[in-house]
Amino acid sequence: MSEPSPAAIAGDRLPLALVARKPRPRPGERRTQILQALAAMLEQPGSERITTAALAARLEISEAALYRHFVSKAQMLEALIEFIETSVFTLLNQVAERESAGLPQARRSLAVVLQFAERNPGMARLMAGDALAYEDERLNARMNQFFERLESQLRQSLRQSGAPGAAADAQVQASLLCAFALGRLQRFARSGFNRAPTEHLEAALALVLR
Repeated sequence: MSEPSPAAIAGDRLPLALVARKPRPRPGERRTQILQALAAMLEQPGSERITTAALAARLEISEAALYRHFVSKAQMLEALIEFIETSVFTLLNQVAERESAGLPQARRSLAVVLQFAERNPGMARLMAGDALAYEDERLNARMNQFFERLESQLRQSLRQSGAPGAAADAQVQASLLCAFALGRLQRFARSGFNRAPTEHLEAALALVLR
């Protein structure tokens, strides 16, 4: 009787060298994948506090692999906040270059902020502070700085209108616009992303900025 072949003994399995393996991510690619996955998890309406264990499971990697790219979840969230800052203020600088100073520029700037949040629900939760509850306090402080910077930019736009009393009114109007934006963001997050932040925006701004 002939000897069984090695392939038969192995159950006709492929040699290990021929088994398909997932390609290793290029340098920096895994870091981007982690942030994209975290942003996607933030977009789930009503989602609970995201843990590194859940994030690692979504990516099908170990928690140790996460920490090879970020020292903590706080650092991951801070990277997303940095993305918000860079994206929004780049857009606002474009508005400042193209739109007339004063109320038109301020209204367009606020619309841009809310449109960005509407297109990026996960980022909206960070901006509203909803996703930062129970996280490192420095993240809330950095998000607060974002709104302080936004208010300063709106105030500068309003002061350039040249109307009598514009400088005095600019402080109040800029503060009011930021409060309005934050309220819209919080409603968007808490409604499970059902109430769009840009809902009836023109009509609402006409009432806010008379």
